[in-house]
Amino acid sequence: MTERDIGAEILAGLKEIREFKKGKAQLRTVKLSVPQSARQIRERLNLSQSAFASMMGVSVRTVQDWEQGRRTPKGPARSLLRIAEQNPKAFLAVSFAA
Repeated sequence: MTERDIGAEILAGLKEIREFKKGKAQLRTVKLSVPQSARQIRERLNLSQSAFASMMGVSVRTVQDWEQGRRTPKGPARSLLRIAEQNPKAFLAVSFAA
């Protein structure tokens, strides 16, 4: 794995913003996909609501609310669902290691 130079990345980002403000560059954007439903992801991982809630760092009630459409995952939970959907092995490995 190559080592990142965070300072250089920040400076490059600032330069990109400056160029954008001058009208000399377009900013890159990334559109994130909406993850499948929490139930579909949980079932694909073959986890109980309790185990899935523990891995997500939320209550069982929250998982039930997601699955029954009473609530929608937001912020970090949505990101974790996207990881669980796109890379289930990494999600399970990290979750079980914690």
